[in-house]
Amino acid sequence: QDFDRLRAQCLSQGLLFEDATFPAQVSSIGPNLLPEDKLRRIQWKRPTELQRNPYLVVDGISRFDIMQGEIGDCWMLAALGSLTLQKKFLKDVLPKDQGFQDNYAGIFHFRFWQCGDWVDVVIDDRLPLLNGRYLSVHPRTSNEFWPSLLEKAYAKLRGSYQNLHGGYLSDALVDFTGGVQVQLPLKDPPPDLEEILKAADRSQCLMGCSTSSQLKRNIELRNGIVQGHAYTVTGAVKIRYKNGWKHIIRIWNPWGHGEWKGPWSDGSSQWDHVEPKYRETLLRNKDDGEFWMSCKNFLEQFSWLYICNSTP
Repeated sequence: QDFDRLRAQCLSQGLLFEDATFPAQVSSIGPNLLPEDKLRRIQWKRPTELQRNPYLVVDGISRFDIMQGEIGDCWMLAALGSLTLQKKFLKDVLPKDQGFQDNYAGIFHFRFWQCGDWVDVVIDDRLPLLNGRYLSVHPRTSNEFWPSLLEKAYAKLRGSYQNLHGGYLSDALVDFTGGVQVQLPLKDPPPDLEEILKAADRSQCLMGCSTSSQLKRNIELRNGIVQGHAYTVTGAVKIRYKNGWKHIIRIWNPWGHGEWKGPWSDGSSQWDHVEPKYRETLLRNKDDGEFWMSCKNFLEQFSWLYICNSTP
């Protein structure tokens, strides 16, 4: 579908775009994502019906804009969280020629890497709601809609929202970058893992990690880590601690809340032994899903690390 031609057509006719190839119907949700009675209750609404003053982006793009909805697409949202840290990749996925302010016609488009090429995916902006709540990812800022619309475009690319319910973080990292990805098993990690993490962070690679799904999926352990769940790795540093050095890793949960409660977590005593200037730079003491942990705890709690870069 040609985004520019379709938008011009809608603007000249004074109509809001309705995408017949991914309609506001159960077929776009998928038959098995929800029980039948819930599927029948889904309503589709445009951001202009939900908010008086919607925007595609408010104050820049950040991982903290994202809060996972009912769909189990943490694998895709963890990749998206990593993408928000690397603006060089973001411009390929989220074209700037669209919004709710100028030339709004209910039509948007996003790009994903498929089979060696950037594919432009056009959508209308009708979003699925169940009992007045977002079925899909919901924005932390109520009038910011880029996460929900990008997720809808990715659902269209994959065939339905149901097809986002469970997937591979490594696939999403490649779909958002056209890059090369490597997977490292943390049960048998490379001996220089700490250096790999630091180098990947310095090289602006996209990184994610996942916990084991041998137990039930999405079960939160007492220590705050969720089983069968994907996370974004958002930083890796070597920090002065007491009389020596410590490697710590920063991780973000796409739920937008729910954090590690052990050593180096937001309120832990380890931070008392870090120089105030470093503590202020690194520590963001909020329930926003992001936390620090030691490399040792990282290896104990997570089973895979994924690193993706534009070149090998």
